[in-house]
Amino acid sequence: MKRHVLPFLVLAMVFASSLWAQGGDPNYKPKRINKMIELLEAGQPVYDISVTGAGYDEGKELAQAHYDLIQYQMEHGPFDPIRLREFMQGLVDGGPTKSGHRTPTVIATLPVLGLDEVTVRVNHWVIEQVLGAGVHGLMLCHARTPGAVKMFVASARYQFDREGLEDDMIPEGLRGSGSQGYAAGIWGISGTEYLERADPWPMNPNGEIILSLKLEDKHALANVEQIAVIPGIAWAEWGPGDQAMSLKGLEYLKSGGSRAAHGQGSGTPAPNVLGLPTLPDAELEAARTRIFSALKANNIFVLHSSSRDNLEQLIKAGIMVTHAGNSPELSSMGRALTERQMPY
Repeated sequence: MKRHVLPFLVLAMVFASSLWAQGGDPNYKPKRINKMIELLEAGQPVYDISVTGAGYDEGKELAQAHYDLIQYQMEHGPFDPIRLREFMQGLVDGGPTKSGHRTPTVIATLPVLGLDEVTVRVNHWVIEQVLGAGVHGLMLCHARTPGAVKMFVASARYQFDREGLEDDMIPEGLRGSGSQGYAAGIWGISGTEYLERADPWPMNPNGEIILSLKLEDKHALANVEQIAVIPGIAWAEWGPGDQAMSLKGLEYLKSGGSRAAHGQGSGTPAPNVLGLPTLPDAELEAARTRIFSALKANNIFVLHSSSRDNLEQLIKAGIMVTHAGNSPELSSMGRALTERQMPY
């Protein structure tokens, strides 16, 4: 009997590798509405793609594509909630995903910036409109102050109390009754169930909304330790292009500094104290290290751009969200490295 154990194990490993190469276990059953949250809870990195101004046809085309997360760009792209609704409906009609989720996770980057508490509060209607389209999360760009981030979290929550899930840091929620109708249909649940589940994770362990920040200028850098302790934020990035603009200026960008800030130089640099490829500019390296250290200290997941040269290094360093989804080859490589069983 013992003679057959080794061949059996080899066959099992080959079978498992074959599943991962093909996109995961075909018998996988989803555990949550939000695919991204499910992956992060399982310790699996998330691979994304960005779209701008996409509507129904683009949604239907991307419904079963090779991405876990779709970032719907509204910071610099058009703010069109109707087109966003059509995009979400296209994802539903073209789905489900290979993993069995109704749609991939969709996070909208907001045109409202996190300059201060007042800016976010008076523009809470934008957050209401975007969440009402059925997206699964939001990104607040240029998140500069703790007050702005607290109001961002409040704007994404409903106004009723949630026993055991309130926090003195966060003001009363601002979403109102009536916003749940269309979104619930996109999620495939009742309006009442949507009210229960549309809350930020991991602040609410059962929540299906995921909130994120871009800490992408010198003001955010100065406040990052105070921002990172605010509950309700699941992941963040340091916005290397804008951070380079803020800290280094135009001449640096004209000389190709933006590519260097994104870690797109030649070769594979030596790892820094966090295990990430060291950036060539010392000021930007220090900024990224300070931001990522504050995020990791507060269990906030980190996004970082990746390439074929550095993807394995990033995964080992604990990077959990990456733009590798823009390349099916890269995302397949990452999924194989982490032996991921959930299909794309």
